[in-house]
This record gives sequence, structure tokens and C-alpha cells, in this order.
Amino acid sequence: MTTPTPDLSQLRIRRDAPSAGARRGAGGVALWILLGALVVAAGWWAMLRPRALQVQVAVAAASGGGSASGEGISANGYVVARTKASVSAKIPGRMEYLGVREGSEVKRGEIIARLESGDYQAALNAARATVAETEAQLVQARRDVDRARRLRQDQVISDVEVENVTTRLKVLEAQLGAARAQRELAAANLENTRVRAPFDGTVLRKDAEVGEIVSPSSAGGGFTRTAIVTMADLGTLEVEVDVNEAYIAQIHNEQPARIILDAYPDTSFTGTVRQVVPTADRQKATVLVKVSILDRDPRILPEMGAKVIFLRDPKAQPVAAAPRRVTVPSAAVVQGPAGARVWVVEARKVAARPVQVGREQGENVEITSGLSGGESVVLRPPSGLKDGAQVRVVGS
Repeated sequence: MTTPTPDLSQLRIRRDAPSAGARRGAGGVALWILLGALVVAAGWWAMLRPRALQVQVAVAAASGGGSASGEGISANGYVVARTKASVSAKIPGRMEYLGVREGSEVKRGEIIARLESGDYQAALNAARATVAETEAQLVQARRDVDRARRLRQDQVISDVEVENVTTRLKVLEAQLGAARAQRELAAANLENTRVRAPFDGTVLRKDAEVGEIVSPSSAGGGFTRTAIVTMADLGTLEVEVDVNEAYIAQIHNEQPARIILDAYPDTSFTGTVRQVVPTADRQKATVLVKVSILDRDPRILPEMGAKVIFLRDPKAQPVAAAPRRVTVPSAAVVQGPAGARVWVVEARKVAARPVQVGREQGENVEITSGLSGGESVVLRPPSGLKDGAQVRVVGS
């Protein structure tokens, strides 16, 4: 049988169109070239883009507490308790009992908390036993002395033997005194495990819980509580306000005042000036004034914000408004040919602000014009800083 001859005339190699594999290879190379160009462009952009400067800032402080009106001088402050204490234990230990909570009313001498006291109770029991033993020995020693003196009169024993029993009696008397002192010390140590209220008042805050270690000092580190509760006598509430020193001459002790709490703006309370503290705050240019609250009300709580209006004599002349004082750290002021200026940060950009400088106040300087208070100013501005430059604020 003859095998047919294959027809090879239809076989052709097309050189005008690339194969599918070639097309895929060319596309992959183009993609890698594009990605490489993007990476290079991103690198150049990161290198050439403007970088934000790191600066430290401080806030321009505005002072001048109080204002004057037809009714009188007013100032803002807070309600505080004149009698307030953070109550702690006299000795370190673990708290096993806490008998109060926020708002609890306690009397002076009442037990607020108690520390673990098993070892102190055992020490007191041992001291009492020692006292009882010494007292029994002392009774017997006195009998021995009386017997020895009678025997000496009968010439039965010598003077030496009498002196020996007498000396033993004196030693036991001294030992009894020491034992009683140890008993009192053990009783005092046991009493120190009981934390008592120092005055009549109200518990404002619990600072420790049962099971925590408490100590009168912080030697134990962060896991040791130094206070058990914070309490105050709410009958001694008053308002402390900072009054501008320009108005302080118009305020005197026992001057009537009207108190308005921020929590109850529609209600006013009667008060009177208890004390004008005889010193001023040079940074704020104010004087602290303490105002007693005459109207007792359970709504008045410590640390509430309050406004005090110091009532003046209607016949007195009106008091001129005190100037507002703005201070900044001296490190924020830059002196130049055009005068003094500071750099103010707004929306992560800086702007130069011309200012007029007044008197120095320690590390600060007064700004008489150019700032109104509350602005963020750059400390120790770096050289080359320009208006509109982007900055990044870091901790000062």
C-alpha cells in the first residue's frame, strides 16, 4: 500500500503580524517602564516639594481680670471651700474597709476607713500580756521585801539579802513602766490604722478603694495612694476671684457683693468681701479677692464658675476701664530694622505681626499693640522664616 505524499504548498510563515506571545511581552515591558517613571517622579517630588518647618509655639496670654460698670466692678472666679483636706492614713498599709462615698456627711472623729491591723492587734495583745506579767511579779516582789524586812529585824537574814530583794522590786517597777509605755505605743499604732474625719464635712471624692495600698507619702510609686478621700466643709464655701489691679483700690473688706453662678445665671446670691489678699500676681496683673457667700444654698458646689459684682456706693464716681494686657515669652519677639515683630501660626502657616513692646515681666514681655491675646506665637523663630511658610508645631 502506497502512503500519500503530504501537500506542503499551503504552509506559510506570516512575517507581517507578531505572535500573541510577542504582544504580551511588549505590553509587560511598557507597563514596567511606566511604573518606573512614576516611582522616579514621586521621588523627585518628595525631594523637591517644600517641607514644613518644625517650630515651638506659646500662647499670647491676656490678663486683666474684671471690668467696671454702673453697678460696680465685676470679676470671674470659682467657688472653693475654705476648709478642705485630702485625708490620708498616718501609716502605710492595705485598706480593708471604706465606710463613705461621694456625698457622705461625716462628723469629726468618725471612722472613714480602716487598714489591715492584724499585726498591730497582736502587738497590742502581747504588750498587754507583758504588763500583766510584770504587775504580778511586782506584787510578789513587794511581799518579798516586806518579809525580808521582818526577817532582818529578827536577825534571820543579812542586810545584803534585804538589799537584793529591794533592788529587784525597783527593777520590776521600772520594767512595769516600760511595759506600759510599749502598750501605749502598740495601742497608738493600732489606732493609726483607723482613718478618722478631721472635721465635720462632706466627702467630695474617693481617692482609693478597698484592697489598695495607701501611704502618707508617695514612696511606694504609682501603685500607692497618698489620699483616701477628699472632703470639705460646705459651710465654708466662698468665691475666689482675680481682680485687675487697676480696680483693687475700689474694693475693701466687708464690701457687699452679688454672686452669679455660671450654672444658675438667672439667680444671684448675696456675698461680702472677706479678704483682699495683700499681694499681686505680676504675670496676670491681678489681686486675689475672697468673697464669703451669705446665702447658703445646696446648689452651690465647690469648683463652680462664678461671677462676682462688687457693689459700690451710687454716689461714687465711675471707674475707668482697665487696659487689657497681653504678654508673650521674650523668646518670641524678633527685633529688626523695621521694629519688633512676632510670628503668628494660623492654619499651619506663619505670618509676621508687627508689635510694640512694653515692659519686661520676668521671662515674658508685655505687648502693648499688635496682639489681642490667645494667638499662637513662634518661640525662637528659625532664620529664613517667610510669610505663608508651612510649619509643624512640636512640643515646646
